[in-house]
Amino acid sequence: MILSRKEKNAYWMPYTDNKWFKGKPRLLESAKGMYYTTSKGEKILDGVAGLWCVNAGHCRSKIVEAVKNQVEKMDYGLSFQMGHKLAFEFAEKLVDILPNGINHTFFSNSGSEAVDSALKVALAYFKAKGKHSKTKFIGRARGYHGSGFGGTSVGGIVANRSQFGNLLNGVIHLPHTHIPEKNSFSWGQPKHGLEKAEALNEIIDFHGKDNIAAVIVEPIAGSTGVLVPPMGYLEKLREICSKNDILLIFDEVITGFGRVGASFASKRFNVCPDIMTLAKGITNATVPMGAIGVNSEIYDTIYKKNKDKIELFHGYTYSGHPLACAAGLATLKVYEEDKLFHRAKTLEKYFGNAAHSLSKLNVVKDVRNFGLVAGVELSERSKNPNTLGRDVYEECFNNGLMVRFTGNTIAISPPLIIKKSEIDMIFSTLKSAIKKVF
Repeated sequence: MILSRKEKNAYWMPYTDNKWFKGKPRLLESAKGMYYTTSKGEKILDGVAGLWCVNAGHCRSKIVEAVKNQVEKMDYGLSFQMGHKLAFEFAEKLVDILPNGINHTFFSNSGSEAVDSALKVALAYFKAKGKHSKTKFIGRARGYHGSGFGGTSVGGIVANRSQFGNLLNGVIHLPHTHIPEKNSFSWGQPKHGLEKAEALNEIIDFHGKDNIAAVIVEPIAGSTGVLVPPMGYLEKLREICSKNDILLIFDEVITGFGRVGASFASKRFNVCPDIMTLAKGITNATVPMGAIGVNSEIYDTIYKKNKDKIELFHGYTYSGHPLACAAGLATLKVYEEDKLFHRAKTLEKYFGNAAHSLSKLNVVKDVRNFGLVAGVELSERSKNPNTLGRDVYEECFNNGLMVRFTGNTIAISPPLIIKKSEIDMIFSTLKSAIKKVF
C-alpha cells in the first residue's frame, strides 16, 4: 500500500515528526490479540498495547460484537437533559471497581478531556463551599496530563509546553521523583525519594493553603519514561493534601485497568485520591472514551449548592456515547472473565526480571519497572544522539516488535494477555536493537 502525496499532506499526524514518518511510512492494516499486521503483511508484536490502552489485546470478539450490536440499535444518544440506560449501567459497573469512596463518574471522550474535567470539578467544588480563593493547581515536573490547555498547564514535560506560551495561570509544579544517583535499576518502587513529597509543604507555606485547589499527579509517570513512585511518596502526598484541605487528583489514564497488577494504581498502592481520571483501557481502546471518578463529598457539595439548577456547567457532545458504553461494559466483562488484572500481577516478577536483564548492557543507563510496564533508559550516543530512541524503535519494528520511545527511554507496556514466551521475545529483540544502534 502506497500513500499518495496528497494523502500524506492531508493528514497532520499528532506527536510525530511528520517529515520523518512520511519519508518512509509504516502503515498498520489489521490487529488481533497480541499482534498488528502491516500493509506489507508483516506481523508486529505489540509491546506497548497500542498507546498503553489495548489491555485485553486487539479485536476481542465480545467487545467487537457488543459495539456492532449497539450501533445497529442506536448509534448516538444525547446526554444533555436526556440519557440512555447504557451510560448509567456502565457508570455503576465502573464504580464497583473504583477505590472505596469514589462513587460517581463523569464521562468524557479522552484522557485529556478527563483531566480538564477533573480540574474544573475541583474549582466548582471549592466555589460551592464558598472558598473562592482556592484556584491554584499543583502539577509535577515531567508529568503528563494530556493535550488540553488544563492538562498541558499542569503537565511538566518541557517539550509539550514550549510551543504554547499562554497556558493557565496559577499553576505550580512539584519536583519530579527521578533520583538516578540513588535509585538506578530499582526493582519496583525505589527506596529513596520520600523527601520529594515534602516539597509540597514548602509550596503550601509560600502560596497559602487557602489559595490551592488541588494537586494532580500520575501514580506512575508513564509518558516521561516510566517513573515509579518512591516508597511512601504517594502516602505522604495524601497526608499533606488532607491536612490542608487540598484535593488530590490521580491521573490513572495509563495506570488504570490492570496495568499495575490491580484495577487501579490507587488500589495497588492503597492510597485513595479525591478525584481520578480514567481513559485508554476503559474500553480497551475500541471506542474513544474517558471519565473521572469523584468522591461523594465533592459530588454532594456541588449537587446541593446548585440543587435548583444545572449543578455543573460542563460536558461533551459525546459524553456517555452509546458505542463507548457498550464497548466499556464488554471490556469490563473480558477483564473479569479472563482475570486479567490478576494475570498482570502474576506476570510482574517474570516481566520485571526480563526487563532488568538488559542492565547487563553497558549502554543501558537505568531500568524501571512496576506491574506490566517498564522503562529502559539508554546512555547518550556520540553519533546522532538526538535520534537514539527513534533508531531503537525503528530497529525493533523492522524485527517484528512495536515499542515506544520518549527521548532516550524505551517504554514497554504490553497487553495483559501476553505470554512468557512473548515477554522473552520483547526483551531479546530490544536487546539486539540496542546493541545494533550503538
